[in-house]
Formats: sequence, structure tokens, C-alpha cells
Amino acid sequence: MKRFLLDTGAAADYVFRRRGVFRKARDAVALGHRIGICVPVLGELWSGVYSSATRDRNEKRLLQQLSDFVVWPYTEEAAREFGRLFAELKRVGRPMPQIDIQIAAIALTLGNCVVVTKDSDFAAIPGLDHEDWS
Repeated sequence: MKRFLLDTGAAADYVFRRRGVFRKARDAVALGHRIGICVPVLGELWSGVYSSATRDRNEKRLLQQLSDFVVWPYTEEAAREFGRLFAELKRVGRPMPQIDIQIAAIALTLGNCVVVTKDSDFAAIPGLDHEDWS
């Protein structure tokens, strides 16, 4: 069993049925894999809802889809991994948004986890598996 952690763009594509992400996620679940998001992604999804011109419709859509996801927490172990990754990326001169480092840290601490993303930044994280489902 693999875990697939959708980053914010992939999660939004799932919620709004764009770019084939919903279908690929359903296929993965049918094969016994788990699909989820993490707390930082959930926060970004909510920021999209509250920034939207169609807030009520988007809020309803997000609430309907949340039950499809496992929501993985940002644990103390993930916070420690975040600190390690942040320092390493800074040391090698590879800036990256902090929220992406948090997502990577959560995925690494979950084990057997693939981040589903369109963001090439995740390629800079050693040992992190990532795929583009769009």
C-alpha cells in the first residue's frame, strides 16, 4: 500500500475534477492505496475558498470532498524533519516555499508516500518520491 499526498494544486484539481487527478486518485484507491492531504495543504485550500469570488459554492464543494481524503497531521516528527530540510536547502542555496518543505517533511515521515504535484521544487528534496498526475 502506498500513500499519495496531494499537494495544494493537485488537491484543488481533485476537488474541481480537473486534469484527470480525480480519476487517477480513484484508480489508486481501487488498487488499495491511500489518498490524502496534509494540514498545511488543507490550510491552503481554505485560503483559496476564502479568496474566491464564488466563496459559498467553493466552500460547499470543498466540504463535500474532504471526506474522500485522509488528512495527515503536521506532527512533532514532521516539524523536526522540516527543520532539517530547511537547513539543508538553505545550506545548498536552494530556496523553497516553507509550506512545500512542510509538505515534503510530512510525506517523508509518513513513509512509503508519494507527493502528487506539478511543482518541480519537490525534486530538490532528497529521498522524496513525487509524481505529476495532471
